[in-house]
Amino acid sequence: MVTAAINVKPSPFCVPKPQNPSKLRVFTLRCSSATANAVSDLVERPWKTSDARLVLEDGSIWRAKSFGASGTQVGEVVFNTSLTGYQEIITDPSYAGQFVLMTNPQIGNTGVNFDDEESRQCFLGGLVIRSLSISTSNYRCSETLGDYLAKRNIMGIYDVDTRAITRRLRQDGSLIGVLSTEETKTDEELLEMSRSWDIVGVDLISGVSCKTPHEWVDKTNSEWEFMSNRKDKVAFRVVAYDFGIKSNILRRLASYGCKITVVPSTWPASETLKMKPDGVLFSNGPGDPSAVPYAVETVKEILGKVPVFGICMGHQLLGLALGGATFKMKFGHHGGNHPVRNLRTGDVEISAQNHNYAVDPKSLPDGVEVTHVNLNDGSCAGLAYPARSIMSIQYHPEASPGPHDSDYAFREFIELMKRVKVNA
Repeated sequence: MVTAAINVKPSPFCVPKPQNPSKLRVFTLRCSSATANAVSDLVERPWKTSDARLVLEDGSIWRAKSFGASGTQVGEVVFNTSLTGYQEIITDPSYAGQFVLMTNPQIGNTGVNFDDEESRQCFLGGLVIRSLSISTSNYRCSETLGDYLAKRNIMGIYDVDTRAITRRLRQDGSLIGVLSTEETKTDEELLEMSRSWDIVGVDLISGVSCKTPHEWVDKTNSEWEFMSNRKDKVAFRVVAYDFGIKSNILRRLASYGCKITVVPSTWPASETLKMKPDGVLFSNGPGDPSAVPYAVETVKEILGKVPVFGICMGHQLLGLALGGATFKMKFGHHGGNHPVRNLRTGDVEISAQNHNYAVDPKSLPDGVEVTHVNLNDGSCAGLAYPARSIMSIQYHPEASPGPHDSDYAFREFIELMKRVKVNA
């Protein structure tokens, strides 16, 4: 046992009070003779060690730390350049079958809440981030990101070089990867899994679509409504095909005065036409549009009978239904900061996008107009076919989590239905 007395040194800037020797502070140090190994066995390390791997099909292996669920999962790795809105991203059904890599280095700062969810569950395969925030700070926060993912059986990794992986994806294109926390699986086994799995030609829509028709009544919450001075007098009946639809798309339509019936991706066109809708919405969704020929046939049967509006996957299905072709992009568009030019007005809007496929404008028939172009790569970002009351955009206009620039697309759909109704 070692006993020591501490005397406070007098400061040159003040005159200390006289000390009473009987009131000196005394503390005791207890020294242990246990070995260093025994101490390390008893004391938990204050930091987490690498316990996960991301193995890409190009043979690269990335060591990381895990959060959320554990296990082994395979998926296509894509990067998202959004600075905010990670909860809306991980609940976007369009990410089914994919690992989302966030280029923004720190994720989890604001935790999660139940107001910002875009679907009933998380459909993505996993989340890859640079730094997981050690604390959360937001008045709406109800749970940490790690706990949220664990409850939904979604894997996440952090402390990995997301910038290096992003550069690799930009150079080589989207890659299949395997996330694993299982030490019993060798690197070679995980590499073989990544090279034997493919996302092209797989129907991912049927796994994210609703199973039965239902009415949608929720509007945009008044706290987030930025078009409160709008006065819509006519209510339009809209049938929305759920190919992986986001909740805020439905809220925006409802806020514009639409009465909406949401139907499954396999809902027959004949049943839709029996409802006598004023318009039909073909929603966003995951995967390869050419892998869902039943959806293309449904779109074909509806075209020309009622006004239609296609968003993202709906835009691609419209392109195929019109006789055009789609192709897989090198690494796709994923983020809330993509510039798009409206060729009709000349305006440039910042948009939220999430897709790996695009419509080839050269394959489209006469009469189909390209209305929007992505300024990053010149790809087709919007179509119109006035003779058949068709409009579509390749991106997400609902401002969740993206900006408000594209909200006018809902108003244009209302105007399209109004013109057809007046001329009927």
